[in-house]
Amino acid sequence: MDITIQLDSTDNQLELFGPSDSYLRLVRHALGVQIAAHHNKLTVTGKEKDVDRAVEIIERMQEQLAKHHSLTAADVTTFIHHHHLDKAIENDKALTVFSHKKVIEPSTKGQLKYLKTMLANDLTFCIGPAGTGKTYLAVAVAVSMLKKRQIRRIVLARPAVEAGEKLGFLPGDLQAKVNPYLRPLFDALEDMMEFGQMRKLMELDIIEIIPLAFMRGRTLNESVIICDEAQNTSVLQMLMVLTRLGHGSKMIITGDITQVDLEPGQKSGMIEAIEILHRIKGIGCVELAQKDIVRHRLVQSIVQAYKKRAEAK
Repeated sequence: MDITIQLDSTDNQLELFGPSDSYLRLVRHALGVQIAAHHNKLTVTGKEKDVDRAVEIIERMQEQLAKHHSLTAADVTTFIHHHHLDKAIENDKALTVFSHKKVIEPSTKGQLKYLKTMLANDLTFCIGPAGTGKTYLAVAVAVSMLKKRQIRRIVLARPAVEAGEKLGFLPGDLQAKVNPYLRPLFDALEDMMEFGQMRKLMELDIIEIIPLAFMRGRTLNESVIICDEAQNTSVLQMLMVLTRLGHGSKMIITGDITQVDLEPGQKSGMIEAIEILHRIKGIGCVELAQKDIVRHRLVQSIVQAYKKRAEAK
């Protein structure tokens, strides 16, 4: 079976096909189809089911280019592995951020549920493995609310707990020592606004990226507070964080409860908080799964392999 696709424009074929046609190769290898280009047309050949899937993915690639004026290998990989999503996901709950190049949208049904839960509740817990967008979507909600002037401040915090390493061995002063722990939060922000704009907002304390301990004694009004890597909070630290919530604020607690780096025998504050609070109205709990991973295709396989190994012990 073969289907011929009329391309929207010949001007953006380089962006659609990818460097050296690498995006088309991703689709071809994933689905076992042949793709041939003829001027402003693509012909897809193969088994009927695979051809239909390939055509749907290429159409989504064209939509991405038309809507956001950019297309990356990560976008194509996401379309390939989440081709089954309802079309409603594409248009529901899109978040506008400070970057003119993009809006932020959920890529899986789990991410869509997470996004809706954050918007509907003042306190949201989200657990899930690496690559599911826990931190990225939380930051996107915060930035979108700041852009719309629904809040006055964003506070991003992480516990400085070492994954088998010690802070004292890192060079530099305290700020230099904790910066590596806060880097993922910087990375998410930099994807949603210009660096100079982010720097200015941080200088004005409109955006704060701080170690968890720096939140003690504060009440945060009209803010979005994100506590990332919260599986590494102690019970007392989590209670301290939760009681920072002020009027007109929203708090999002994210973590992977399978990756706790606390001392043996010390209970995770995030796990206990979910057990105690999950039935309270106004508090949402979301669990993302392996199928919600939107990083490189190998990440899902890596997470699954480690999960099987742990279950076999």
